[in-house]
Amino acid sequence: MAEKRNIFLVGPMGAGKSTIGRHLAQMLHLEFHDSDQEIESRTGADIAWVFDVEGEEGFRRREAQVISDLTEKQGIVLATGGGSVQSKDIRNYLSARGIVVYLETTIDKQVARTQRDKRRPLLQVDNPREVLEELAEIRNPLYEEIADIVVKTDEQSAKVVANQIIEQLGF
Repeated sequence: MAEKRNIFLVGPMGAGKSTIGRHLAQMLHLEFHDSDQEIESRTGADIAWVFDVEGEEGFRRREAQVISDLTEKQGIVLATGGGSVQSKDIRNYLSARGIVVYLETTIDKQVARTQRDKRRPLLQVDNPREVLEELAEIRNPLYEEIADIVVKTDEQSAKVVANQIIEQLGF
């Protein structure tokens, strides 16, 4: 890759953004970042704690700052938080500063991939499927709005999906 392009992964919880992002970065010799991990690193606390103490609004403010900072870098793969696209500013950063890849997955896969994960504050409820369905209704159109390419992740390994992304991007 002669020029250093940024690749930003968007999609719902459980789509595989972090796992696929690591493979993609390794395959393209780019730096990998995960916005949630960066928030945890900067705050010295996990996402669940930030949600508990600052609420979703406080978390979203932190997320917007982190994504603004990270998208100004060159030659990175960034896995974003599932809800980050709800911010118009974040959608603008992503669209203007790199190639946006929407990792699409079904609610069934999301439920299967997230059911034992206690690190997802929005899913610590009696009926996580209902929450995922509600979030999909709001967020999926936003993912589609800013996506340069869409890749389905359901029945494929992270490595296969990373290869598909590289192929579609023509790298």
